[in-house]
Amino acid sequence: MTRLTLWRKKRQRSSSREMANLKEIRNRIVSVSSTMQITSAMKMVSAAKLKKAQDAITAMRPYAEKLTGLIQNLSSADNGDQKTPYTQTRPIRKVLLIAITSNRGLCGAFNTNIIKNTLSQAKNEYAEATVEVITIGKKGGDILTKRLDVKAQHNELLDSAAYAETSVLAQQIMDDFAEGQYDKVVLLYNQFKNAATQLVNIENYLPIVFQETAEAQTGDYIYEPNQQEIVSELLPKSLKIQLFKALKDSLAGEHGARMTAMHKATDNATELRDQLKLTYNKARQAAITNEILEIVGGAEALKG
Repeated sequence: MTRLTLWRKKRQRSSSREMANLKEIRNRIVSVSSTMQITSAMKMVSAAKLKKAQDAITAMRPYAEKLTGLIQNLSSADNGDQKTPYTQTRPIRKVLLIAITSNRGLCGAFNTNIIKNTLSQAKNEYAEATVEVITIGKKGGDILTKRLDVKAQHNELLDSAAYAETSVLAQQIMDDFAEGQYDKVVLLYNQFKNAATQLVNIENYLPIVFQETAEAQTGDYIYEPNQQEIVSELLPKSLKIQLFKALKDSLAGEHGARMTAMHKATDNATELRDQLKLTYNKARQAAITNEILEIVGGAEALKG
């Protein structure tokens, strides 16, 4: 076998390896670029949805806080002696946890935080009690169903986000509590702070505990109808508003978390694409250099 034949075979093997390496890098660049386009589009969609959800929760919070404050004032004026089934405290034997997550993923630790806190409440805080769970959101329901006793899933509430449908669930929970099926109801959701921050909120839903306020109600008021009827009418409305506000808070937090997650994913994809392009250019330059060297070597072999 001549030196020229050996050189040709060596060059063919070397060229095949280099072409395969360059093709693999090109394919990765195309794949990362496609991923980057998807994450960028999802970021823009979440940003548009976030604006609407943020406006909704921002407009709703003052009403919910004012209603809660009004009930607190009325209860303090009557020394908190309200004879309603929603204020009855009993030994905690049965607990209902309401966990609000999302129906879709790709939103960072948004769902994971609620799932972890729900499991912690069930296993640690209420370890001595019988715990049942109602989930709002497919992501939380899929995981918690395998770990806890999930009574019902209401994923449709996130799609409609309507007060009428949410109030039906709230009324059902209030009726179950009034009948003694549960001794305590706890609400877990992500509270929207800003686009980049969501705070895990664990709220006592039932029974209602009237807090003593520093600002005592002064003056002699005449109530029509009587104070007891006013509070009895406002308490169910306040509980329905509380659940609806938690749902709106969670929706705004979900869009904010997804927008932030997709922004980070887009940045990471851009950085990876740039690194791959640099690697591709280096490999391509090395392939050209090797080809030149091999041509020179082949010429020397012909001379020999």
